[in-house]
Amino acid sequence: MILNPKFPLYLPGAKNAGNDNISIIGANLREDITTLGHFISANGGLEVKIQNSYPTKEYASFADILRKFIQDNMLENVKRLSVAVPGPVINGKSNPIRLGWNLDIEDFKRDFNFEKADMLNDQEASAYGMGLLEDSDLDPIYTSGNLEKGNVAILAPGNGLGEAGYFFDGKYIRPFATEGGHSEFSPRTNVEVEFYQFLNNIYGIVSWENVLSKTGLFNIYRFLRDVKRHPEPEWLAERLSEGNFVQELYKAAVEDDVLICKIALDTFIEFLAREANNLTLKLKATGGLLISGDIPQEIRSYIDKDKFYEKFKISDKMEEMLRNIPIYLNKNENTALNGAALYTAYYQD
Repeated sequence: MILNPKFPLYLPGAKNAGNDNISIIGANLREDITTLGHFISANGGLEVKIQNSYPTKEYASFADILRKFIQDNMLENVKRLSVAVPGPVINGKSNPIRLGWNLDIEDFKRDFNFEKADMLNDQEASAYGMGLLEDSDLDPIYTSGNLEKGNVAILAPGNGLGEAGYFFDGKYIRPFATEGGHSEFSPRTNVEVEFYQFLNNIYGIVSWENVLSKTGLFNIYRFLRDVKRHPEPEWLAERLSEGNFVQELYKAAVEDDVLICKIALDTFIEFLAREANNLTLKLKATGGLLISGDIPQEIRSYIDKDKFYEKFKISDKMEEMLRNIPIYLNKNENTALNGAALYTAYYQD
């Protein structure tokens, strides 16, 4: 994998020959699946040697998963480790709520004898990983051109709601993490006020993550079912409870034409456009908007690009700026894993 010129990442170590041919383990920790990869750095990019996934909840700690990955693949003399985690990272430490683990990068560096070890928020890692995307990985929602010079926003609904960005310094783009997914959700219509009250009774403070995530999509669905009284076929209730909720909901909407599922997806996509608008304005992301995450990738063919754009550009005074912002959907599922490895390969303070 080589760097895409559309993403001029600030990676000062990419020009240092001492960073070539380095053996690296990258890891993307998630609530359901933890994925690790063995990489070799080369010419400012990465070569993927091995990639394995493990069911997160079957292990007591990340150290156990890391040890198994090394043993399974008989890896020796790996020099560097980089870990992407679904939560804030402060001074090399993180306590992701969805994982229930206390993580300290210095522990892994010491216990596994790495020369260099890094830990990043998963959306910051994903921002680095997008520098390795090929043009075919990007599905244009509104534009046929390239990303423009300027800040770029990244919105990624999955198990949680990831939000990140790139700061454009005039020459390079520099990824940074946010915890914007935990900012408060605000309703716009009378029905949305009902939805807010429904969520308020459950959560107290209602964040955007309660709306734009796998749990959020379920919240939308059960509001439509339990409050608005949209009928749920008996066969669907069984499928949704036993299978992958997002996948089964999508199949019921597209293949079985179930109205409640179609309304749930339409509502989710409208909220996605709204929060994309919010994030873009807050970051003044005139360079572009990148939509990533499990859910948009899963329902990509359902998204009406014209309707999404029309909802996205609604603003009190900023519609002119918003209508000039290119929007792309990232189809690659490994950006956080690849980005973590890229960061530890070439980023230097």
